[in-house]
Amino acid sequence: MLNAIDAVDWSALPGPALRYEPERVAAGLRALATATGLVQAADAGSLLAGGGLVHDHSGEVFPAAVTAVPLLLAIVRHGHPAAGATALGLLDDALAFATHDASTRVATPYAEAVPICCALADRVRGGAGLLDGSGPEGGRLLADADGHWRFDVEEAVAEGDGALAFGALAGRWPGGGTSVAAELHRPGRAVPLVQAVLHHPPEDGHPDACLRLPGVLPDGLAPPAVLFPARCAPAAAGALAAVVL
Repeated sequence: MLNAIDAVDWSALPGPALRYEPERVAAGLRALATATGLVQAADAGSLLAGGGLVHDHSGEVFPAAVTAVPLLLAIVRHGHPAAGATALGLLDDALAFATHDASTRVATPYAEAVPICCALADRVRGGAGLLDGSGPEGGRLLADADGHWRFDVEEAVAEGDGALAFGALAGRWPGGGTSVAAELHRPGRAVPLVQAVLHHPPEDGHPDACLRLPGVLPDGLAPPAVLFPARCAPAAAGALAAVVL
């Protein structure tokens, strides 16, 4: 784990100059991974919460937090119980702070400029099995993450004045099959959609689902098209830039 921490150039990740302190990230993660008690875990958590992954006084989260999610999950799995509890608390703060950030975006393997809250949530879902067994804190974190759904389009066909998109749904669609606003991501662009309807929900634990998208042509949904909740980035549309993790 220490090699994985040191392999990241934390100073190459952006953040506000007066609050993001990349030297705190590597030091804090190393200290948390090797902590053997409450005091060491708390000291490491203070480094990471005071300008490393988040800035708790201003309620900000930095792109470094997205990169750090797998490392924090590994600490939950393998670290001292006090270190694991601290890691869960940092993940909870990062997602809570990110939910109120409509401007920061990060590059991911599935889209170029993902709202930071959705990118964090997706990496948190990657630890679902671990978090399910981590008590109420883990379950609450996973439930919060699932509110930031993601839909990967695999195929689209014309339907009425729009299209049906077949693909995989991660997370929880709000309000059952209700209509929601979404943001459609294609390479180099993000386009707001007024209406996206869950036409066929996932069944039996499989992610396969179908969305109905009025006013959208199937050609505009060719893979690798991905949809996210519009509420996570209400001001964004058009050409986008992102940081690479």
